[in-house]
Amino acid sequence: MRILDKFPIDGGQKDPKKRIIPFLPGKVLFRRSHIRDVAVRRLKHLDNYCKALLKLPSHVSQSEEVLGFFETNAEDINPPKE
Repeated sequence: MRILDKFPIDGGQKDPKKRIIPFLPGKVLFRRSHIRDVAVRRLKHLDNYCKALLKLPSHVSQSEEVLGFFETNAEDINPPKE
């Protein structure tokens, strides 16, 4: 959302036909027994989103918001055991 807020024209807020920022694949609701299956199915969509985001013009792809999106956090390195 921060990327879209910072770049309203590139996000298509003024003219949807001019949107260049890709749509982030939507959340999927699932039961706990299906967590891995859903994650595996979403992986391709998320990979495509990330690749498309990085191919955008540098004013977007190298912005603080995009770089922050790819920044690792503690949970990425040490995911919860549950």
